[in-house]
Amino acid sequence: MPARPRTIIENELSPCFNISEPDRWTTPIVFCSPHSGRTYPEHFLAQSKLDPHTLRKSEDCYIDVLVACAPNYGAPLISALFPRAYLDVNREPYELDPSLFDEPLPDFANAQSTRVIGGLGTVARIVSDGTEIYDRPLSLSAALARIDGLYHPFHRALKGLIDRTRQRFGRTLLVDCHSMPSNSMAGSGRARPDIVLGDRFGTSCDSLIVGFLQRAFDDLGYVVHVNRPYAGGYITEHYGRPSTGINALQIEFNRGLYLNEETLETTAGFQQLQADIENVVGRLAFELPEELDRPEAAE
Repeated sequence: MPARPRTIIENELSPCFNISEPDRWTTPIVFCSPHSGRTYPEHFLAQSKLDPHTLRKSEDCYIDVLVACAPNYGAPLISALFPRAYLDVNREPYELDPSLFDEPLPDFANAQSTRVIGGLGTVARIVSDGTEIYDRPLSLSAALARIDGLYHPFHRALKGLIDRTRQRFGRTLLVDCHSMPSNSMAGSGRARPDIVLGDRFGTSCDSLIVGFLQRAFDDLGYVVHVNRPYAGGYITEHYGRPSTGINALQIEFNRGLYLNEETLETTAGFQQLQADIENVVGRLAFELPEELDRPEAAE
């Protein structure tokens, strides 16, 4: 079980991401954790009206730790070190909320997306429980600096891993890893599943891969949904191009499996989930390529 991380306060975010590479790159899989960053810049904390603990409720807490086994199975893992509340790389680069800024947005900004309207654009207006982050407007230049200094370097690195994997193996599977609140699904009153696999309703990933992962978690006793309530975000949609040999799949883990969502401390379930994820990563690395190479898989 990981030690409780302290909130890191730095003037600069350098480096802004971490790449854990395997000793031997033996499988056509790339793992990504874009929302588990825990480095909070000092100037961001000064701008925000929220305390650090409240800001942390937007994190996909410890997802980078839960999937840290990936390099042991021949796959790289890229993790953002900056927090989602500061900058969200699972968005278009310029999904910006005009109400956040003290000057008009540039023409190239997307100010009308569902995510922007909901307060969760590239520079978020709220944390995940709906609380406003700021009590005064931001300068547009500061927001663009975040995008230039963090967003673009992260995506260049992620694209580089995807391209290197495809060059080496002829194909790539990107597994984009997240966590979700344990509260009930909106409007249904039903508890959220343990795991949600998102393939953008069949457009970002081969159904054989989705089915393989669903069975692997089913075998371990987890309740798995596909595309309900999360079908995948920008990363899944942007990179997933099965026709070109790049499959992208989002996976959401229910925080109730491993986390006290009030204190943000890990629970006794953390180690079991971590072990089960390693079981599935091993199956992905060793069994999935054989499944994909079967003649019937190409039909």
